[in-house]
Amino acid sequence: METKPLAILIVDENRARAAVIEDGLREAGHAEVRVIGEMQGLVREIEVFAPDVIVIDLENPNRDRLEQFFQVSRSVRRPIAMFVDRSDAASMEAAIEAGVSAYVVDGLRKERVKPILDMAILRFEAFSRLTRELEEARSELADRKVIEKAKGILMKRRGLGEEEAYRLLRQSAMNEKRKLVEIARSVVTAASLLSE
Repeated sequence: METKPLAILIVDENRARAAVIEDGLREAGHAEVRVIGEMQGLVREIEVFAPDVIVIDLENPNRDRLEQFFQVSRSVRRPIAMFVDRSDAASMEAAIEAGVSAYVVDGLRKERVKPILDMAILRFEAFSRLTRELEEARSELADRKVIEKAKGILMKRRGLGEEEAYRLLRQSAMNEKRKLVEIARSVVTAASLLSE
């Protein structure tokens, strides 16, 4: 199976340092690499280039600069590998919170760029999968709560048992060609309107 070549955006104000990353990526077989040297218009550049991965290199990260990059990372939803010369626990925690997939302190060497990039992509994909699964689980739980509430309303108002109330909801959903949770929401809404 052939994989699509990655589009990689390097963000670094220091051209010499950016060249180290670019050379490492090109030697690893990545041809679609773009380097930008300033923060002005970064989000627009990301929208236009549509990179698969973003590599950020900060020689001397300060709080303002880190926060600027973290605002970008929260909005672009792509794997981000960040190289910094030095760091502290707060900066590292902020980077992880902002969704940076790989945070490498004092590790900028050409031969390390590709493995770090690969790890950033895998970590991003794993995190995205977990996030999706969590959202699905939350949605399922919320749906179950609505269905349980609707069953309770039917049991109380119509004198039905739990099984009968569920069957009634399910039958209504089939008859109306709607999801069970949609019927349950309608029951809950109607009950709240009628009880006021």
